[in-house]
Amino acid sequence: MTLKELLDNSCERYSERISISFVNGDPMNYSDLKRAVESATELICRMGINKGDRVAILSNNMPNWCIIYLAITGAGAIVVPVLPDFHANEVHEIVQHSGSRAIFVSQKLLRKLDGLRYDELQQIMSIEDFTVISGSFADRPSTIELPVETDTASIIYTSGTTGRPKGVMLSHRNITLDAEKCLDLQDVNLNDIFLSILPLSHAYENTISFILPIMQGAAIYYLEKLPTASVLVPALQKVRPTTILSVPLVIEKIYRNQVRAKFTRLKPVKILYEHVAPFRKFAHYLAGKKLRKTFGGRLRFFGVGGAKLDATVERFLCEARFPYAIGYGLTETSPIFAGANPSRVRFQAIGKVVSDVQVKIDNPDPRTGVGEVLVKGEIVMQGYYKDPELTRNAFDDDGWLRTGDLGCFKDNYLYLKGRLKTTILGASGENIYPEDIESVINNCRGVLESLVLEQKGKLVAMVCLNMEELENSYKQFRANMDIFKEDLKKYVNRHLNRFSQIHSIIVVTDPFEKTPTQKIKRYLYR
Repeated sequence: MTLKELLDNSCERYSERISISFVNGDPMNYSDLKRAVESATELICRMGINKGDRVAILSNNMPNWCIIYLAITGAGAIVVPVLPDFHANEVHEIVQHSGSRAIFVSQKLLRKLDGLRYDELQQIMSIEDFTVISGSFADRPSTIELPVETDTASIIYTSGTTGRPKGVMLSHRNITLDAEKCLDLQDVNLNDIFLSILPLSHAYENTISFILPIMQGAAIYYLEKLPTASVLVPALQKVRPTTILSVPLVIEKIYRNQVRAKFTRLKPVKILYEHVAPFRKFAHYLAGKKLRKTFGGRLRFFGVGGAKLDATVERFLCEARFPYAIGYGLTETSPIFAGANPSRVRFQAIGKVVSDVQVKIDNPDPRTGVGEVLVKGEIVMQGYYKDPELTRNAFDDDGWLRTGDLGCFKDNYLYLKGRLKTTILGASGENIYPEDIESVINNCRGVLESLVLEQKGKLVAMVCLNMEELENSYKQFRANMDIFKEDLKKYVNRHLNRFSQIHSIIVVTDPFEKTPTQKIKRYLYR
């Protein structure tokens, strides 16, 4: 199925249902959406865009983002979604590398195109009203050549934890099939209401919170501004969504800043909270009731993906009876290929693999069963754009995609342990997973985030502290920094096995640089 066929089918079946809207805007039904996409498709053709041409989008989420995406792909061209958080230099590199002939950009992000020198870019278009900002517009209609499902629909550039962006080529079938397979994990129907808070230019939000609800006749609402608390909370109360996708950082901040902070403020309550399990569970249950109300009262699916969810935060979600679920995949797999729904989650597990996708563990450790996760199926990418060598290296000799993630299966549930490239080999040959150590450190009071590295055979933790909180809690905190670091090291090591012990702690003042899905760019700190 192509994206155009998916849209046409939904517009016919759900014509009067709400499709897309700003939270405070006038909703479009599916008939309105069809007309808007047809009009935008005519614009694409008048711009002289032909089948196979690349057209970029640089914008925060909005209904027009969806409309122009569907118009570009419906006209047989290839959409190049650019993450709004990319640096201007990365934006320039992507536009040039992709060979984009035009770009639709929001007014707020237009400055990121300053200094762009690229002769093939013929038009810079406003995404707000689809008018020309600069460039030639000869208004010579091209001939529409409808796409087939094996055609490339999108080139998504990833900015991972390892360096330069890579252009992942996804076909129409890659994307529409993955949306369909996600129904194995969670039912989506025409009564569902999605609130979109992650960038549409990320494969996770694009397939699961855009293409999937469109396919099922659901409604999608977009924020007019970035999802700060002052914007998000009123939106939740107004929209009362049933479905939200998020990265772990969002729910981890809620837990640490609101839940844990509340129950550790007074020493007697802190002792009960940290050492008496029945008290903690009851406290979490009450916090969960309040949190569900904050989210609008009818949330039935809070999807978490993009990075590993902290174990302590997941324990809170379980005890709070919050309807969370984990999804796992890569941009290269369109993206989701394993997960669960809220009724089937298992603590610290990903979930089951979707139907018609093969997953195996390569070279598993005979003691633990942990090895690299490999994937094969029709949701796997076509390759990396203009990079056949990188594409070859991404697959093994039998055509299995190497994810670079370490995991194992238990009772058909996939569990992840960390990244292959970040795993540290201990002195006695043990595999040490920095993410597990960081999880312990991050749950210490006053710690914002951490990064564990190996230096000269020793494990070193770089730790970013909440200085304001610590200075308010401890007198002369800065003068006693060395004592704090030693106490922190002792506490962390008491909760770690022998070969994962931290040798030293380095306090950093600035937050770590991250990818758009809030994973630390580890390569910058080695």
